Amino acid sequence: MASVPSPYQTHVPLPSHPDEKSPIAEPQIFVVPIHIVTHASQLPAEFLEPSSERQIVIGFDCEGADLCRHGALCIMQLAFPDAIYLVDAIQGGEMLIKACKPALESSYITKVIHDCKRDSEALYFQFGIKLNNVVDTQIAYSLIEEQEGRARSSDDYISFVGLLADPRYCGISYLEKEEVRVLLRQDPKFWTYRPLSELMVRAAADDVRFLLYIYHKMMAKLNERTLWYLQFRGALYCRCYCVNDNNYADWPSLPPVPDNLIVEGKAPEEEILSVLDVPPGKMGCIIGRRGATILLIKESCNAEILIGGSRGPPDKVFIIGAVKEVRKAEAMLRGRMLDL
Repeated sequence: MASVPSPYQTHVPLPSHPDEKSPIAEPQIFVVPIHIVTHASQLPAEFLEPSSERQIVIGFDCEGADLCRHGALCIMQLAFPDAIYLVDAIQGGEMLIKACKPALESSYITKVIHDCKRDSEALYFQFGIKLNNVVDTQIAYSLIEEQEGRARSSDDYISFVGLLADPRYCGISYLEKEEVRVLLRQDPKFWTYRPLSELMVRAAADDVRFLLYIYHKMMAKLNERTLWYLQFRGALYCRCYCVNDNNYADWPSLPPVPDNLIVEGKAPEEEILSVLDVPPGKMGCIIGRRGATILLIKESCNAEILIGGSRGPPDKVFIIGAVKEVRKAEAMLRGRMLDL
């Protein structure tokens, strides 16, 4: 197993006030070895062979060249409490990624990730993997804000850099992320080059290094209701851009409402994912000048509205939310298509 020493590991900036009650509170968890994986045998057995008897939680992310259905997944990052594994899809190939399929689809392995939609899309269309059982920290952040009574706009999403900087969860400045973003804009093939440079290894590892710490911070804040919404909405996020012809019949079932949340015969309102087809030439009408129209619709509906954009699919709008709000958004969007 190739282990990559990095001087960065010895001086990772640490949170100002780590929570001593957290099972992963020790600052040393950020200083772990990084392993570059080119063969499945280099991965932990508990990951490759999911089991109900040893359920685990890992940090998870993907890097790629234009990461989506049409791009190329290049690295898959796995963060365990004692090590980070960079699964090299370029050198290990399809066989290596498909060896990870049971784990990525398993309900026994919780994958902690920040905004899983495009990662899930790439895994599904490039490798036939249906990402399952995620804890999406972007969703968790929004649910905690809502639970604690803080107002947020319909288009207000926390970035991973912003989440890391929040002292409630990590309190770490991640300036190097912007350096990598600049390099990606200059050369979209940045993640395809081999051997991996020290910057590439460090940047890939840092995208998952803190996820388990943040996970435990967030789990301590969420109540039973928001925990269920986190699980349910994460499943919808995984499906979002993975639209197919069978209405997701081949995907795992959506999580049922727990019995303890059903009070006097009433359960929390389930959310749905709706995929709206947009006729050729009508997407501009929906988006409007500088996004003004779609922003107005988002502000009018308590639902998440996503446009495929340049990475596609270009002819569809994805809506996630409570049934009533999703239907309202659909009506407004169809109205825009008919009016113009």
